[in-house]
Amino acid sequence: MRRAQRLPPPAVLALLYLALVLAGSVAFLLPAATTQPISVMDAIFTSTSAVTVTGLSVIDIQTGLTFWGQLILLLLVQLGGLGLMSFAVLILSALGMPIGIRHQTYLREDLNQTSFTSLTKMVGIILRVVLLAELAGTALLCLVFVPEFGVKTGVWHAAFHAVSAFNNAGFSTFSTGLVPYATDPIINLVIPALFIIGGIGYVVLSDIRRRKFWTGWGLHTRLMVVGSLVLIFVGVTLTAVLEWQNPRTLAVYPAAADRLMVAWFQGVTPRTAGFATTDMAGLHDSTALLFMALMVIGGGPTSTAGGMKVTTVMVMFLATLAFFRRRTEIWAFGRSIGLDEVLKVMALIAIAAVLNFAGIFLIAATHDGDFLNISFEVASAFGNAGLTREYTDDLSTLGRVVIMVMMFLGRVGPLTLGFFLATRTTPRVRYPEGQVHLG
Repeated sequence: MRRAQRLPPPAVLALLYLALVLAGSVAFLLPAATTQPISVMDAIFTSTSAVTVTGLSVIDIQTGLTFWGQLILLLLVQLGGLGLMSFAVLILSALGMPIGIRHQTYLREDLNQTSFTSLTKMVGIILRVVLLAELAGTALLCLVFVPEFGVKTGVWHAAFHAVSAFNNAGFSTFSTGLVPYATDPIINLVIPALFIIGGIGYVVLSDIRRRKFWTGWGLHTRLMVVGSLVLIFVGVTLTAVLEWQNPRTLAVYPAAADRLMVAWFQGVTPRTAGFATTDMAGLHDSTALLFMALMVIGGGPTSTAGGMKVTTVMVMFLATLAFFRRRTEIWAFGRSIGLDEVLKVMALIAIAAVLNFAGIFLIAATHDGDFLNISFEVASAFGNAGLTREYTDDLSTLGRVVIMVMMFLGRVGPLTLGFFLATRTTPRVRYPEGQVHLG
């Protein structure tokens, strides 16, 4: 226990995630979990994907897992999805881990809280939101699945998809995913509502519920709401425009209303949700590139979503805008954004770019496959999105290891980076400024 107390908090969190992955792997290897024996690599890959709420799978969830196997998967998704920064701080505190004031800075800023008391209240809000959203989602999805499969099986399908959607996991109990329900209005409303609520962040939900509309919202909430609306509009609009005449995707449906419905679902789902109601391998290259960008951006901080986060992209956009307008201060909605925040954003984007490049390079160098499919797979893993162009099964052992590492870093990485960014050291020696020519 004393040795554990000497570890940095993010290292303890990473170990907790790793322990959960290993426990899940052992559970999947049990005879009762699968319809036929699976390899250790398949078990580890599936467990990693579940704990990191990614959704990529090398096992057919419908035919490869028994009810108990699906239940294990769902529990891992729920635990992984709720492994938020607020929970991490409470767990570490309960274990007696030393979390100094400097180390708490980034976590409290990200949660928009000022003390552990308010952080405890936030966890209460989280639990209420989770229970309400998942129970409501299950009840509404029962309207679709119970008439088709009966009460027992229908309720299970509904509960599984509700939990998977809220946690932005993208796992489905159907081999074909949600493609058969591509034009079902309930599916197209409930599933996106669940993963948007789960992915926008609990700080935002708390602000929206407790404070006056817009004027009472904090800067973080305003940036998240505006950024999310813009990304949803861009994603849906471009998906409709680019895929309207594609015979493998939207053009499968003759009615314009059906095409718009599919475009809506696929336009919002790339931001870490992972569900698909159309053929991902049939997308035009331009649409696949759009989805890659959305997957890497992801959702909001303190949410079930992965990726770099919407606020990161918003701050970078504002900093770029300030540069071109020759402003020395970055501001939005009447609030300024400090240089420290911009440096954090630069570090996050740089690390995300390096990790994605390294992942694509390693798989491209060791696999014979389409470059776009490889890039799409890596972006999906890093953003914890779970969408695939049917390339997951083509991965070799090394390729699966690379994807697992990307999934793990995409989930645990932000907190780890936040810890180091929040740990400031005062330089003992100051050097004279030098000039560097850029551009």
